[in-house]
Amino acid sequence: MALAGAVLASVLLVWIAAGSALVAAAYAGGVAVLVLALAFSTKIARKPEITDGAQPDWTVTAAAIDNPRRAIAVTDRANRLVCANASYQRWFASIAPPNELGFAGASAEGLALAARTAWRDGTGEAPKLVREGEDRSFSLVVDRAGRGEDYLIWHFAEIKVERSYDGLVQRLGGNMGAMLSRSGLEFAFVGPDGIIMGHTPGLAERASGDSRASLIGEEFVQLLRSDERDRIFFAREGQQGAPQTLVHIPLEEQQGPRGAAADQGPSLMLLVDSSVGIGASWQSEGEGGFPQLETLLAALPLGLALTDRDGRFLFANKAFLRAVERDKAGLPAFPSDLVVREDKAAIADSVRRFAKGVAASGDMAVRLAGDKEEPVSIGLAGVRGLGDAAVLLSISDSTEEKRLRRQVAQATKMQAVGQLAGGVAHDFNNVLTAIIGYCDLMLLRHSPGDSDYDDIQQIRANSNRAASLTRQLLAFSRQQTLRPVVLQLPDVVSEVSQLLKRLLGPQIDLSVRHDRELGPVRADPQQLEQVIINLAVNARDAMQSHAAKLGKDTIGRLTMATRRVSARDVRKMGIDIMPADDYTALIVQDTGGGIPEGVINKIFEPFFTTKEQGKGTGLGLSTVYGIVKQSNGFIFADNVPGADGSPAGARFTVYLPVHRGEMPAPAPAALPRASEWTGGANILLVEDEDMVRAVAERALTRAGYTVTTASDGEEGLGLVANSKERFDLVLSDVVMPAMDGPAMAKAIRRVHPDIPILFMSGYAEEQLRNQIDIQNMHFIPKPFSVQQIGAKVAEVLSQQTVAA
Repeated sequence: MALAGAVLASVLLVWIAAGSALVAAAYAGGVAVLVLALAFSTKIARKPEITDGAQPDWTVTAAAIDNPRRAIAVTDRANRLVCANASYQRWFASIAPPNELGFAGASAEGLALAARTAWRDGTGEAPKLVREGEDRSFSLVVDRAGRGEDYLIWHFAEIKVERSYDGLVQRLGGNMGAMLSRSGLEFAFVGPDGIIMGHTPGLAERASGDSRASLIGEEFVQLLRSDERDRIFFAREGQQGAPQTLVHIPLEEQQGPRGAAADQGPSLMLLVDSSVGIGASWQSEGEGGFPQLETLLAALPLGLALTDRDGRFLFANKAFLRAVERDKAGLPAFPSDLVVREDKAAIADSVRRFAKGVAASGDMAVRLAGDKEEPVSIGLAGVRGLGDAAVLLSISDSTEEKRLRRQVAQATKMQAVGQLAGGVAHDFNNVLTAIIGYCDLMLLRHSPGDSDYDDIQQIRANSNRAASLTRQLLAFSRQQTLRPVVLQLPDVVSEVSQLLKRLLGPQIDLSVRHDRELGPVRADPQQLEQVIINLAVNARDAMQSHAAKLGKDTIGRLTMATRRVSARDVRKMGIDIMPADDYTALIVQDTGGGIPEGVINKIFEPFFTTKEQGKGTGLGLSTVYGIVKQSNGFIFADNVPGADGSPAGARFTVYLPVHRGEMPAPAPAALPRASEWTGGANILLVEDEDMVRAVAERALTRAGYTVTTASDGEEGLGLVANSKERFDLVLSDVVMPAMDGPAMAKAIRRVHPDIPILFMSGYAEEQLRNQIDIQNMHFIPKPFSVQQIGAKVAEVLSQQTVAA
């Protein structure tokens, strides 16, 4: 406007000065031409606008990311929400950025970490996020995006636990429910509180008169009535309607023992109209049968079977056959054919009673013919309106539960027997220590050729034999002393293979095979040799007995193999008590006819033997079990099926975990031998057993030591505290009344921290060291001889001298 005013004023001035309108008009035309030329040149010189930084159209983005199953949001560098789909706003009832949606604690940390990871690496994840006050959980994936990578795209997915009955409400209310109603079957999906959550259209019509009505939210029991004969009718129809048969079907994900979890989840209520005729249709679908009900019951996880009024089976689903262990043999004629002889009459009477009486239900405990030791509970229900079908039998498939129960019972029994065996061995070792010690002292006063010398030697030899039996007991109870080293299992097998050939004899073939790249194991090589020998001898005896029964000259074949077993292989085996890890396995397989089914669960028990009296102690396999378990391994026994399906031989598999620690360091330089110790010493001997204390005192006194004795830990501690002389060594038992050896040793160490402690015990050194955290502790196992206790004391004192 200012420019136009200035041009007009200049034209007027030219007009007044020139006094001619023509001159003013010419002037005005020239100015106009000049202004147009300037405007045109400016337009040509102007550069086009750069639109790259223009604000994007987020409505298009929101439409593109719309997803009813995912909540998606976009934020910028300043963590501002610039776009979100409808699911995001509906799920979280907010348009705030993700970090302001109410996630707290670990969920908030996971969300923030996912965002930082996405800014740094391009993508981030949070597997589970939970908002405060909600029981829903979400998974999150965050991606970095944009031309300048200035945005984060947040993908939220709701975590849902799928159940076997998900979608059942929709199916009952749809075409499937209509088909069932036309067939005379009505279903109601009922919650644990008895409230209807879904139903078939026919149920609504029978209960309310309108098939389009909704019964959701009503109590199921209010729809039914019963008469004086316990017949069930719809409440709306009364006794003018047809009687109904009610079948309760629990819908639990994992069925426990019968009745244990039936009321904790939703249920499916089946109402069968009495007008529905089944009768012989269970056996022949072509006689006007009703295959829909059979198909439905066959798919249920609960074992169900139907009998007629005479007690004959009409139908059984797969779950029932599997539960009664007849999935291969098929269904017998009568329920009494499934149980042991003692229970046949009881179950037959129950079936007849439920078939002839009023509609009722109950259950009874029976023992199946294939498993006489484990009783099972079978439910019986008298049903009406199913033609000839009179009794409904139900049973839960407890195969896995029984297997786990047997494993737990076996482990518990072995643990209890092991503790008893260990206690007996410990007390017996004290007796043997005294016997062997007194024999050694008597032999010092007799020379070969004396009349008593041979008798004393016999007593000592039999005592040592008894000591070997206690070592086997300790091996079974996993309380023996092991000297584990890192080794390769094939090396141990090779060391003992020549001995095995002599033990097996020429009539038994020995085959040895090894895998490559086996992992090292940590075990006591001498004890592993005992495991291999015991298994081989056990296989030899089995094959000899089997050959004698068959009248064969050739006895059989023993195969030993080592295998590499990975953690993935362990998971495939499905052994619950065996952790998924890498193992090196030793397999010992024979051709001795296998192990009887009634014996296979008892073979590792101590003193259990199938051999004739006087030919076996029953400690061979129990010793193997104890050594393997003490080496942190596992052992299993099974039968190898032959060509005809019967057992052809037994197979023992030992799994030892692969050692992953550092390889052992070179052995240190040898210490001075015990015989090089010649100095005397002042020794405190603490032992509650009088016989052992007397033998040890005499043996050490004879060796030149000054010995002070105490009968328990409190007396020994008092002697240390009140004695004017310092003791050079404390020799103590472990298990004593009042104050035991470890407690006494810890109290002594507070006064004399450097004094060495030598424990003597019938229990394992490794177990003792795991339970007692004492430095400069030494160990000698019971029973010991006079020479052994003297040599061990000299060895400990020699080490103290070298250390000083």
